Amino acid sequence: MTMITELLPALLEGLKTTLFLFSIILIVTIPLGFLVAIVRVYAPKGISLIVQFYIYIMRGTPLLLQLMVAFFGLPHIGITLDRFPAAVIAFALNYTAYYAEIFRGGILAVPKGQFEALQVLGIGKIRGYRRIIIPQVTRIVLPSVGNEVISLVKDTSLVYILGLGELLRAGQIASNTYASLIPFVAVGIIYLLITGLVTLGLTTIEKRIHF
Repeated sequence: MTMITELLPALLEGLKTTLFLFSIILIVTIPLGFLVAIVRVYAPKGISLIVQFYIYIMRGTPLLLQLMVAFFGLPHIGITLDRFPAAVIAFALNYTAYYAEIFRGGILAVPKGQFEALQVLGIGKIRGYRRIIIPQVTRIVLPSVGNEVISLVKDTSLVYILGLGELLRAGQIASNTYASLIPFVAVGIIYLLITGLVTLGLTTIEKRIHF
């Protein structure tokens, strides 16, 4: 009990970094993912191929490698980033690619008759998408997006490679200090609590969407 009391401030400090990174990535990547999906589906073939290549690279290489390239690799071409911005950029590029494919699947799952109806009724594309298409896409992709959000909670632990003081790194330092596995157990419990809250929130949102 004494050890947990001593560990708590360091773990909470690491938790703040984890939650801050999680929040930024979530806010940035979901809208970007939708925009990339729109380009992927509707842009001319040349642009669509470029987007496909970007998605292939992001999904085909490990996120850990992307983090290392963002922080350790970019300085070799004259671009130097601090640890946190490097982590944000790597995560944003990676998760935007995943969300783009999820949203693309949602867009393609909407019956073509819906798009034809917008034209017949004379509803503008922007208004039609906002009022009719996007709500349907949201309902279709919500479970898949939820899975990625939960994965994001756990993937934030990868920034330890950059030396950021997130939750897992705080637990690792404490474990080395006390020569005990208890800090890792505490970290695991905290991650379970976070993912539990996220899952509860996603379930609540899913139940409230009725159309």
